[in-house]
Amino acid sequence: MSASHAPDQSRFLAFSHPAFRRYWGARFGSTFAVQIVSVSVGWQVYDITRDPLDLGFVGLAQFLPAFLLVLVTGTVADRFGRRTVMGTALIAEGAMAALLLAFTLSGAGAASGTVWPIFVLLIGFGTARAFFNPASSALVTNLVPPEHLANAIAWNSSAWQVASIVGPVAGGLLYGVSPYASYAVALVMLAAAAVSALSIPRPEQHTAAGQVTFASVVDGFRYIWREKVVLGAISLDLFAVLLGGAVALLPVYARDILELGPWGLGLLRAAPGIGAIMVAMWLASHPLRDHAGLLMFVFVGLFGAFTVLFGVSTMPWLSIAALLLMGAFDMVSVYVRETLIQLWTPDALRGRVNAVNMVFVGASNELGEFRAGVMAAAIGTVSAVVVGGMGTMAVAALWAKMFPDLRKARHLDGRV
Repeated sequence: MSASHAPDQSRFLAFSHPAFRRYWGARFGSTFAVQIVSVSVGWQVYDITRDPLDLGFVGLAQFLPAFLLVLVTGTVADRFGRRTVMGTALIAEGAMAALLLAFTLSGAGAASGTVWPIFVLLIGFGTARAFFNPASSALVTNLVPPEHLANAIAWNSSAWQVASIVGPVAGGLLYGVSPYASYAVALVMLAAAAVSALSIPRPEQHTAAGQVTFASVVDGFRYIWREKVVLGAISLDLFAVLLGGAVALLPVYARDILELGPWGLGLLRAAPGIGAIMVAMWLASHPLRDHAGLLMFVFVGLFGAFTVLFGVSTMPWLSIAALLLMGAFDMVSVYVRETLIQLWTPDALRGRVNAVNMVFVGASNELGEFRAGVMAAAIGTVSAVVVGGMGTMAVAALWAKMFPDLRKARHLDGRV
């Protein structure tokens, strides 16, 4: 085979493993469905109440279960089959989507202006995701050899990003046609994802042994605290996206600032994913060879800068371009962080470490949405986004000084 074909061949290394192909399909389908539900719920809640604070509560309702159950979800992922946990969680998510569909069909929310049942169902949805995320994140290392892990993580991120491109657009279009259609499609996709996850051949897994004690449950926290590179990577994402996240306020931009409607909301939600998938595809065949830590800090700072640009923009094309670049820059941070966490963590601890990581990710996303909603209600939508972006730039600079080992990390093919 000629050298010119080598990059194309190496790009798809992870897919040479059948178990990974089924796993990737389940991740893609579930993420697609989650994006549809997220867009639909955000538009539905804001359509009923017209209060940006309620959009913050949408994020909080999905984050709290992962936070409150972090000591349970990680232990479950390390002591039971991760494939089974992943599939069961997807079945539970499907049940929540079915109940959201039933509530919408009843017309109770629109008639009375009541949204609390939606928040209750989102808590159930968030609980299922709390078990799904650490199990699925830890499972990938059991499906491919270590030398293919970076490629698998790049494609794993691609599954999320591709779904993030198509899912919001589909959610916006489906909700524009009928809110019933959006929840029904999400339900079907979650059911298909559950079947795909449960069809994965049972992989070899080094499960945690011994009696469950408080010490064994908190081992994930202890490991992260000891490994400063992992601690720095996880906490950087937490504070950077917690401050810079603007996704919760996109319904406000789509309806009131840019005047785009539901289809425009789908485009705004998809834009970061478009940028991210472009970077993820590039990283799949061109992994970072050097200065990975430094590049992560630089791109987190750029993510904050373009968040500010998005906040002040009143032109749809500029807003979409800013969101696209935000997704591209964030993808570098995701790629470096996830590779470091999986490579540096022993298999018997991966579930607990990933549970903690998912809480941090959830805090940076769902809790970040709550932060954005509260700030928007207090100081205005534009000010909330601009201040958050400036905070992200400050965090990138501060963390670069606080975690020199992470800044100096160079390679992602082993300990750095």
